[in-house]
Amino acid sequence: MAPSVESGLDVLAGERFRRLRGRRLGLLSHPASIDRELRHALPLLREAGADLRVLFGPEHGFSGVAQDMQPVAGERRGAVPTVSLYGATEETLAPAREVLADIEVLLVDLQDVGSRYYTFAASARYCLRACRDAGVRLIVLDRPNPLGGVVMEGPCLRPEMRSFVGAFAVPVRHGLTIGELLRLAAQEERCEDALEVVPMRGWRRRMWFDETGLPWVLPSPNMPTLDTAVVYPGACLFEATNLSEGRGTTRPFELIGAPWLDGERLAESMNAHALPGVRYRPVEFSPAFHKHAGAICRGVQVHVTDRSAFEPFLAGLFLLAQARRQLPEKFAWRERPYEFVADRPAMDLLCGSERERLAIERGADLSALAVEWRGECHEFARRRRECLLYPEDEP
Repeated sequence: MAPSVESGLDVLAGERFRRLRGRRLGLLSHPASIDRELRHALPLLREAGADLRVLFGPEHGFSGVAQDMQPVAGERRGAVPTVSLYGATEETLAPAREVLADIEVLLVDLQDVGSRYYTFAASARYCLRACRDAGVRLIVLDRPNPLGGVVMEGPCLRPEMRSFVGAFAVPVRHGLTIGELLRLAAQEERCEDALEVVPMRGWRRRMWFDETGLPWVLPSPNMPTLDTAVVYPGACLFEATNLSEGRGTTRPFELIGAPWLDGERLAESMNAHALPGVRYRPVEFSPAFHKHAGAICRGVQVHVTDRSAFEPFLAGLFLLAQARRQLPEKFAWRERPYEFVADRPAMDLLCGSERERLAIERGADLSALAVEWRGECHEFARRRRECLLYPEDEP
């Protein structure tokens, strides 16, 4: 029988929302803000008689229907306004002080996927800063890191690369829950008094999401399954290129390709590297929307054979380098602004430094870079300990 983990929402509902009684509330949530019975936080709060004054939606919107980097407008749900925290300008990423003036508590219930560039934790951090300045308490309902809380991989973010896809100085795969990320942010922002985390019950750091007994609801339109989350730390890098990362298909981030690639050659070259826990199969696909919509893309499907051995960030870099090597004259880095940033390459924002992009451009040994990341992850593992809500030394 699968373990029965209780999310922060389950814990709060089990208390009949007592700690929220008599307080004016805001709620930041999305479709994955559900309890064990698939009931969303909003109707649960309404049934409990909560005094909800305003709703907030992160990237993709409160309803989760908008695509990536698509500005979302505000709306109304009955008498309660919904404020978008992902509009057309960078200023919309944090709630305005006048919006917070009518609430005492901002309740945050967001399902993260364990990768630094997934933007929901960034939205929560921006809200924490705004709440501190407005005298509002921020309560985070914790949820599992789908990839577990032990393994870390990839480079740590350098300060000059802070952005909406780099809001935390952590490795790409950080091994923290959203509550732990916010505890880290509260320390850095010196606003621990503004933050409260409702921890989960029964979660262990070694658990993958499908070992928790909790239902998976896609937290964003292109994160349909846990399999997607497993490859995402590496496959998201293709957002910084002119290759398709599989958006517009039924296998986003598992399908990588472009019209000019030779999928057979790409799969052969990748399998020759014998990277742990993964195999590559040549494919053709046609995205219904997004990059190369309607065109036949040739490339590979990423097949994870052992998720515990798989190193998604390293594998993603290897795949990107091999794809570029095939036809360098066709390959291009994204030049348009990326997540409101125009003065730094998207690849550098995602990796957290220019080191990885420059290494690919000069054909350097990427395995040597991995040695550097492991050192950074080791140092981060020491630094993160005081922010952990769940013990590391479990069997």
